[in-house]
Amino acid sequence: MSGQYTVSATQAALKAGAVTQTVASLPATFKTVAEAHAGTADVLVMAGGAGWTADALAAVAAGTRGIVVVNPVPEDTTELAAAAKTAGTAVVLDLRWASNPALVAGNGQPDARGAVRSAMGSAALLDSVAASTPGTELPELLAAHLAALLAVSGQLGDVRVIRSDSTGYTVGGRLPNGAPFTAQGVLTAARPAGVGIHLYTADGGVDVRVPDPDAAWPAEVRVTGAHGQLLLPTLYESAHRSAWRRLKDHLGAGTLPDDLAGFARLADLYSTLAAT
Repeated sequence: MSGQYTVSATQAALKAGAVTQTVASLPATFKTVAEAHAGTADVLVMAGGAGWTADALAAVAAGTRGIVVVNPVPEDTTELAAAAKTAGTAVVLDLRWASNPALVAGNGQPDARGAVRSAMGSAALLDSVAASTPGTELPELLAAHLAALLAVSGQLGDVRVIRSDSTGYTVGGRLPNGAPFTAQGVLTAARPAGVGIHLYTADGGVDVRVPDPDAAWPAEVRVTGAHGQLLLPTLYESAHRSAWRRLKDHLGAGTLPDDLAGFARLADLYSTLAAT
C-alpha cells in the first residue's frame, strides 16, 4: 500500500501518546480522520490500560492494518500475537522509555543496548532510578521501568520487590553475569520525569539517561572505559515518533514487528513480581 495511512485514536491515546503532534510530524505517511470515520481507518491508536489486549484483538478482527498501543500495562499477549500474525496486522508498542531510539537504535547504529550488553560480562552493579510525577500509578511506573531495563540488558533474574509504598519502590535482582541490580521508582515533582540506568564495571561502565517522550531534550548514552568517556551519537527523536516510524517501515514493507514477542518477557517478569 502506498500513500497515506489514515489514523484514528481514542481520547485516552491522544492524551498519552502525543498522537496529534507525532502524526503531524509525519504528514506524508499518516493522516488523522474524524471520529465518525474511525471504523475505516488503517491505523488504530489505543491507550494501554487494563484490557488493552482484548481491544486490540477486536481491532485485528475488524481488519485494522496497524495498531499503536501507548504505554501498555503487562498482559498476556499470546492470543493477540497469533491473531495479528494470521491477519497480517502490525502491532507496535509505544513504550514510555523503552521505545526511545537511544536504547535500541536498530540498523546497526550504536545504542545503549549494545553498550550495556558488551560490558555485561564485567559488570559489577547496575543501578537504575525512574522518576515520575506524584499521582502516577506505581504499577505503571514499574512496568515502564522494567521495560527499559529489559531493552538494554536482555534479561533479569531473581527479581523481587524490596520496598513499595506511597512514595515509590525498590526492586532488586541479578544480571545475566550474576552481578546485582537495583531499580528504584520515585514519585516526585522535584526532578524531571525520566529514567537513568547506570552500569558499573571495573574500568568504567555505561550511563544512560532517558527523558519522558514529551520532553524537549534527547536521551544520552555515555560509555566509560580504558579509552576514556565516549558520548554515543545523539538521536533527536522521541519514543513516540520512533514507534510511529517503525510502524511506517513495517506497513510499507508488509512486515510484522516483534514488539509483542519482546513484551511477553516483561509480562512474565511482572507476573512473577505480582505474585510475591
